Amino acid sequence: MNRSIFALSLVSVAMLAACGKKEEAAPAAAAASAAPAAPAAAVVKIGHVGPTSGAIAHLGKDNENGARMAIDELNAKGVTIGGAKVTFELLAEDDGADPKQGTAAAQKLVDSKVAGVVGHLNSGTSIPASKIYSDAGIPQVSPSATNPTFTRQGFKTTFRVVADDVHLGGTLGKYAVAELKGKSIAVIDDRTAYGQGVADEFEKGVAGAGGKTVAREFTNDKATDFTSILTKIKASKPDVVFFGGMDAVAGPMIRQMKQLGIKAKFMGGDGICSGELPKLSGGAMADGQVVCAEAGGVEGEAKVSMDDFKARFKTKFNADVQIYAPYVYDATNVLVAAMVKADSSDPAKYLPVLAQTADYKGVTGTISFDEKGDIKNGALTLYTYKAGAREQIAVVR
Repeated sequence: MNRSIFALSLVSVAMLAACGKKEEAAPAAAAASAAPAAPAAAVVKIGHVGPTSGAIAHLGKDNENGARMAIDELNAKGVTIGGAKVTFELLAEDDGADPKQGTAAAQKLVDSKVAGVVGHLNSGTSIPASKIYSDAGIPQVSPSATNPTFTRQGFKTTFRVVADDVHLGGTLGKYAVAELKGKSIAVIDDRTAYGQGVADEFEKGVAGAGGKTVAREFTNDKATDFTSILTKIKASKPDVVFFGGMDAVAGPMIRQMKQLGIKAKFMGGDGICSGELPKLSGGAMADGQVVCAEAGGVEGEAKVSMDDFKARFKTKFNADVQIYAPYVYDATNVLVAAMVKADSSDPAKYLPVLAQTADYKGVTGTISFDEKGDIKNGALTLYTYKAGAREQIAVVR
């Protein structure tokens, strides 16, 4: 055999061997392609809405941080729903405490196909937004909307984890008469759903306790000058002034009361009961002058959980809790607990389970919902301020 023929034979043998290897490899490749791919982690979107711009942006950011803390911890822990590991994604929207902006934010979240919503902060934004969520069948848990109307519209998707204004305003009204010995009481509100609602309930509480309201005035949630209404009130010589509204308005109002020589006690609901109030008043608050109530409260063993939460919050965000962050944290976890129990993040499937939430142990206490979506046996915490810091007076139910 000459060299040319021998070389050609070697090439042929090599080609046949290669073909044989390809044919042998083909079934293995086919088998590999037929093997099921590892399931990708499902993404579950949870919405949060609060005013992260405007006068009460500090409260809105406090809320958003509470939601973010819950989401981060859930993702770190690893949650399985429907047989698959899920990753939670927070979609945070700013409603500027404005009802129109609030409904736009709600529609945006619905269009983004969120599985549930925590918020809004204000009653004035939570109430109109609640219809949008109801129409879409998406559960909404508010950590702070206290106007009674919020859960009295017949919507099956609406819940809250704090007591409402009937309890909050009424308790403060009774406290003004029975404990502060208020004989002449003036009431101011900011005309928002929250402010007017809590002021109305406060006035009822005063009347029920045998007290007398000597003046009723109103302002708005963006006002900074209260000279006119405070001058009218001064003429009635009140020993207690109640304000239904938020801390951004209450602070300057307290400062102007001092300038006008009004030495009355100053009261308000959870909207004024923030860590920022002394700063917003420009240092005008006298020790013990202000009494406010937070729509929620922990006592006894539960206080350990709350203190732990506040410490972890401080470490994570380098900021103290303002008011509602723990309630946002619990609201977020309550939503997810219902998904886990229902083994589904489909709102239609986990909503009935959410409605039946009973004895969920949160950092704010035990959470159970009644038939309207209100928290059962909601607590209130009464506070005053001394040396520029909040000081707890009592927890009442």
